[in-house]
Amino acid sequence: MTLRNFALATSAASLAIAPVAAQAAPASRTAAPASEESELVGSNMILLALAAIAIVVGIIILADNGDDDAVSP
Repeated sequence: MTLRNFALATSAASLAIAPVAAQAAPASRTAAPASEESELVGSNMILLALAAIAIVVGIIILADNGDDDAVSP
């Protein structure tokens, strides 16, 4: 029971301290300018195509009701 109370107290303290720690961080951070375009543009399209194929295959598998019995006697 003591370990459970300690875990609850620790999580409550971390939730209370997190906004204060985030506010204390310097706000003057700026991103460095990009000098050239990312090389991952083509791979994003490949991943998108693979995801679309996976979704279509999943729908086909789920739509199959498993009724593959032969009709003829």
